[in-house]
Amino acid sequence: MKKITFLIILFTPFIAIAQNTQYAVTSFLQDGPKAPNTHYIGEAFLSSVLQGDSELNYNITKATFRKNSTLDWHKHSTVQVLIIIDGEGYYQEKGKEAIVIKKGDIVRCTKDVEHWHTASKENLVTYLALYDGSKPTIWTDKLSQEYYDSIAEKLKVEKK
Repeated sequence: MKKITFLIILFTPFIAIAQNTQYAVTSFLQDGPKAPNTHYIGEAFLSSVLQGDSELNYNITKATFRKNSTLDWHKHSTVQVLIIIDGEGYYQEKGKEAIVIKKGDIVRCTKDVEHWHTASKENLVTYLALYDGSKPTIWTDKLSQEYYDSIAEKLKVEKK
């Protein structure tokens, strides 16, 4: 107990010095607020990690989709990059087979290509999405629960 008290007393001044308010430091470790159920089914949480401005022309958003959640088909006027930081999900581009995406994967979504990405049936997925925030996402088709379930079943069989 004496050692712990000594260490706290020793390092407390360094903690105060390390927290310099001159820097714009934020954290993306916490889930953001629940997103309104507009273009998905299930539960999704979004937090803005970095907002673009006149010097920086892209945004970074952290998205967490709970298991068994779907995201509608959409496309972007610019490239979007997804960095999967936790869990497992699905990604599909129009006209191509769906794939499993998991922690450590990086997906480059080509501009103007319809796609969807979301959690798997059994796992949540958390990713950082890098994109040009000056142009809105273009929502195209609804992704039905039936279609999502069929993709999940197909990928489950392929995984075995």
